[in-house]
Amino acid sequence: MAEKILILDFGSQYTQLIARAVREANVYCEIVPYHKKIEFDSSLKGIILSGSPFSVNDANAPIVNVQELNAHVPVLGICYGAQLTAKQFGGSVANSNKREYGRALMHKQQDDILLRDVTELSQVWMSHADTILELPAGFDVLATTENIPYAAFKKSEYTFPLYCLQFHPEVYHSIEGKKILHNFLVNVCHCAQDWTSAHFISDTVDRLKKQIGKRKVVMALSGGVDSTVAATLIHKAIGKKLFGIFVDNGVLRKDEYEEVLATYKKIGLNVTGVDAKKIFYKKLKDKTDPEEKRKAIGKQFIKIFQREAERIQGVSLLGQGTIYPDVIESISVHGPSQTIKSHHNVGGLPKKMHLELVEPLRYLFKDEVRRVGAELGIPDDLLQRHPFPGPGLAIRILGEVTPEKVQLLQQADYLYTKALKDHKLYSSVWQAGAILLPVKSVGVMGDERTYEFTVALRAVTSVDGMTADWAHLPYDFLADISNDIINNVKGINRVVYDISSKPPATIEWE
Repeated sequence: MAEKILILDFGSQYTQLIARAVREANVYCEIVPYHKKIEFDSSLKGIILSGSPFSVNDANAPIVNVQELNAHVPVLGICYGAQLTAKQFGGSVANSNKREYGRALMHKQQDDILLRDVTELSQVWMSHADTILELPAGFDVLATTENIPYAAFKKSEYTFPLYCLQFHPEVYHSIEGKKILHNFLVNVCHCAQDWTSAHFISDTVDRLKKQIGKRKVVMALSGGVDSTVAATLIHKAIGKKLFGIFVDNGVLRKDEYEEVLATYKKIGLNVTGVDAKKIFYKKLKDKTDPEEKRKAIGKQFIKIFQREAERIQGVSLLGQGTIYPDVIESISVHGPSQTIKSHHNVGGLPKKMHLELVEPLRYLFKDEVRRVGAELGIPDDLLQRHPFPGPGLAIRILGEVTPEKVQLLQQADYLYTKALKDHKLYSSVWQAGAILLPVKSVGVMGDERTYEFTVALRAVTSVDGMTADWAHLPYDFLADISNDIINNVKGINRVVYDISSKPPATIEWE
């Protein structure tokens, strides 16, 4: 059984960053709600307690029995996890004037395997209102900061080690934080660091063979990274018993339908293409509300997918490209988050079709999906594609969607994407796209007066899409692409650039 680390989630905004740091050390880990029952088998090498927006002194504070966990495996408490540990072992935790937010410099008080090779006065990131006023008996101080006497500490005597950090090693601003987490994983938990893309592929293919057996799998493909990598893994396990369906909903990117089908053929996937543009345009007619447009596309897609799937005899399984952030969201400490946009919801098809799910990427982050795809030999231009919303260009055309508007936006978006690639800017941007605004303005071309549409260009930088900053593209580039779009796309005479960050804005306009 493969080794793993469990991260108990107390609701911190940084919990996913802990998991990403652990995975980067080639150690498999899972995030679980703090209240989930833990199975202590031989695969479990250690437990990390996350931070939390709560105070340990709140009446409704999330609680676990740290001593009970530590009786089985090594434990690392981070921020709230450290405060909870201190309180449960008899220390004193309270709101005080010594609280810290932001950068701090860590003074090492003694050499220890947790802080091995970490430099003196290493920068760490604090984010806490409570502070530990007094350590419990039997604990040793490992590090301090100018304001905090117990920045890092450990239990003196133990069956299994128990470590605590008052700062957040998982965030970028803790300069050597990943080194500290690495020390916990390797020096304390003795993890073998053998969780690699090749390891994941072989394990997953074996598991898929057992789950699927001789049955058939049907899968909706979108041309995106997640669905393509998931389909390739399933295909590796069962070959032609995977039946892919790729629907052209009329709001794909320019030439995407033909190009994606050609790529799938090259990879060797068994995929049927369905040209349903006219049906989707008919369903979108007169719809201007963003949510109505999403629902119309989603509902029609399910109808077409179900129709095509029913033509395949004996299908009992549904493949999906669900990835770990989707799973974490659905099992969060506080329950599923309120739906902000319906196209973010995973699923819908299983309820309608009564099919068992096959989700080979269920425990991978996006960057890990790309690494697995590279190991599988999937072309790089597909793997490095920017995320694209399920409703496609329909939510980048503000107002009613028509074939004419789609064609305008496809051309502008194509020129924008091509320019980003030509100027070597595409890979430094998380997501980019053009938005057709329901605004016409006066312009002059030669001696003629024009009255045409406006396009907004959007480009953001991000790690996982949860938060995003607008990409600071060079002025010369923006000037060039503006001229390029206006000169080559008849019907657009003005280009603007969106400099809003998320939050408060969203990445997509609808």
